[in-house]
Amino acid sequence: MPNSKPLLHLVAFDVPEPPDYGGVIDIYYKIRALKQCGISVILHAFEYGKRARTEALHHLCERVYLYKRRTFKNPFYGEIPYITGSRDSAELLEHLANTEAPILFEGLHSCYWLDHPSLANRFKVVRTHNIEHDYYANLEAAETNFFKKYFFRVEAERLRHFEPILKKANLIAAISPDDTGYFSRLYGHTEYVPAFHPNEQVDISSGKGSFALYHGNLAVAENNQGALYLVREVFSKVQVPCVIAGNQPSAQLKQAVSRFSHIQLAEGLDSEAVLRLIGDAQVNVLCTFQGTGIKLKLINALYRGRHCLTNSVMVHHTGLEPLCRVADHPQEMASCIMELMDKTFTESDIASRREALQHDFNNHSNAERLIQVMQKAHAWG
Repeated sequence: MPNSKPLLHLVAFDVPEPPDYGGVIDIYYKIRALKQCGISVILHAFEYGKRARTEALHHLCERVYLYKRRTFKNPFYGEIPYITGSRDSAELLEHLANTEAPILFEGLHSCYWLDHPSLANRFKVVRTHNIEHDYYANLEAAETNFFKKYFFRVEAERLRHFEPILKKANLIAAISPDDTGYFSRLYGHTEYVPAFHPNEQVDISSGKGSFALYHGNLAVAENNQGALYLVREVFSKVQVPCVIAGNQPSAQLKQAVSRFSHIQLAEGLDSEAVLRLIGDAQVNVLCTFQGTGIKLKLINALYRGRHCLTNSVMVHHTGLEPLCRVADHPQEMASCIMELMDKTFTESDIASRREALQHDFNNHSNAERLIQVMQKAHAWG
């Protein structure tokens, strides 16, 4: 029996299972929400690294196609961004051309075929996860390895030149209000579609926790930089238990933590263990020096954790500012931690958090928002 539900091609830059880091979290839970809203997703995903294949994607999607991502001996060669040129599968183009349906490209990573003539009559959406050239410029600033630093610099410039391909999209689905303004000014046809995430409902315990927590993938230079800053400038100044949670911490971070008996490094944790720490903490402390996109760890902390303390870059123009204590000076952050450690998180606090988050950060509502915009533009004919 033929499928009567609307079909949607979704081209993912990585296999979105398990959903264990920012970009694939947004993709995985977007697919799940679209399915709940009656859309049948044909998933196209690029394999690389050691990510596992699981049956979950086959249950969520109408079809699943996997492609090998190419690796180049010289990542500096050519004008196309490496993250895009390494995903130039001819097999992907053939599959997209063979089944008539709108196409959702995830990030500039997946846009190699966006302007191909065989897709000229398709409705094409690009989900932007960042302003990529800004993101890579910030990666360069945070990186200490010379080779990686130079790669990020070259890649940022290539991404800046490649970005105007977005003119070929019928719709840009931006992940944050700031990004929405940026893409709308340059290319028009942009809709704000907030980040998709693992949280169905607010799940916070009232009362008090006993420690302050910072969490993030410490293999990412930006997160390692944030953790080092907190250890040296903030956590070292408070006399309460502090935890840094994340995998692959740098030797520099391990050394910094080892100097303080009240600071603990928790590594080798799976996603569920990190979520438990978020819920058990009294204060979730999050800071970043990278202002593009939106941080899914902030959404998790607000859905699962008690008090949330951030710097202004973390929450700027996210709509989440009222739910956080915001401080930028290290001494101010330290004072806020000490204050919040003594402040019980009440049932009234939980109700306020629930009301605020369900407005803009509800997966089902945001999937419906995306579908409605596409329907209004006659994406399915």
